[in-house]
Amino acid sequence: MTQENELPDYITEGADGELTVDLLRGITVDGTPQKSLTLREPCVDDMLAAEKTAKSDTAMSEVILIANLAGVDPAAIRSAKMKDYSRLQEALGFMNG
Repeated sequence: MTQENELPDYITEGADGELTVDLLRGITVDGTPQKSLTLREPCVDDMLAAEKTAKSDTAMSEVILIANLAGVDPAAIRSAKMKDYSRLQEALGFMNG
């Protein structure tokens, strides 16, 4: 059981505030299977750009934001299984404080 501000064992924090998320099923990025993704720490501009691109679609805005932070195409995030997507959402939540 984790405390409120403690990272679960499948999320590792790097020196620059980035979070690496271990995925259960993994995703395919540019034809290569990935079992983890590293999300850089977001800034306000990242959130604003995702919201603008998603045109007021909250769910798509989150997908775009996660993809941008991981440096992958949003289609890769959209293809994630829900258990993996939940882990990515959790990491984003930790970074949003």
